[in-house]
Amino acid sequence: MPTTVTTDRPIATVLRHQERQMLSAVGCGLRDDEIAAALGIPEDAVAEHLARILVKLGLRDRAAAIVHAFDCGLVVPGRGPRTRSVRPVPRTITVRAAGPKVRISLLGPLQAWRDGRPLNLGHLRQQAILAALALGAGRSLSQQELLDDVWGMEPPVANVVPVYIYRLRKALRVGGGPDSVIERGLRGYQLVSGAVDLDVARMEELVTGIGKADRAGEPLEAVRLCAQALELFHEEPLAGLPGPLAELERLRLTERRNAIVQRKLEWQLRLGQDSEAIAELFALSVAHPLNEPLAAMLMRALYRNGRQADALTVFERARRLLADDLGVHPSRMLRRAHQMILRGDEAGLGLTPLAGSTTGP
Repeated sequence: MPTTVTTDRPIATVLRHQERQMLSAVGCGLRDDEIAAALGIPEDAVAEHLARILVKLGLRDRAAAIVHAFDCGLVVPGRGPRTRSVRPVPRTITVRAAGPKVRISLLGPLQAWRDGRPLNLGHLRQQAILAALALGAGRSLSQQELLDDVWGMEPPVANVVPVYIYRLRKALRVGGGPDSVIERGLRGYQLVSGAVDLDVARMEELVTGIGKADRAGEPLEAVRLCAQALELFHEEPLAGLPGPLAELERLRLTERRNAIVQRKLEWQLRLGQDSEAIAELFALSVAHPLNEPLAAMLMRALYRNGRQADALTVFERARRLLADDLGVHPSRMLRRAHQMILRGDEAGLGLTPLAGSTTGP
């Protein structure tokens, strides 16, 4: 089952307590031996438990489980597993005069601008600390949390976090005045509320809008919002940044982008925008040859354009790759698309364009 864009955080209520703990650990990027040690179960039982969780939640693989752990609130960026009930984290709101904001981009190599001018953020570890603060969404992060996020199991010998915070404060100072966008909170450091424009936050706002347009039956608006969200991505998210948090967020944000792409293409096919969708689907299938939802969409689009042979070729290629690389058979979704094409069942494939749409040549 594909990873999908969600507008409301799903709650893993179908899971038992230990299964929720395991999903949290998977979301934090722990290895099987670390999960076994944390939960007090045999290491060889971890894979079996995880497989049961995937089936219960309708998830395809471990990567989808990581994304789901974030989406349902079991894992919070920069804070590790959330074992208590999900509640808003209280934070101190600093009221500041209206003025130019610092703009930070995480959906690519980390970059920041003030008044449209790029800022020098220092070397990669220093940048990774800023990324952790930005992903913290206004929460106060302690020195130990920042050390865990950026250095993991190999902390620096010297107490470098305050030094890097000092340098970042200088680099991000607004208008050359005394105010910076980083402040000392109750537990550690945090970004001042309202002082930063963050592309990840903008992307999530657009995802919420996509869901509303979807539920309202406004496909053109959904496609437009999807395109806006995808324009925010530049190369790989957090490209080149070190540390466990950056590695986990790269995976989560990449999965987020893939889900938005698939949502956009699905609506384009329903609107009859086949030519545009086919070109993008071919490019994505080359980049993600084991992504079965993409292969199924490409098959459907090709079939509707009278290219049944090409559609069947896509299935055979996906089947061989899944067998050779993963040792698995095609999913039920992909097999069903294949059978529907063989039978010429356009209704079953969902190929009837929406009213008022036109099918591409």
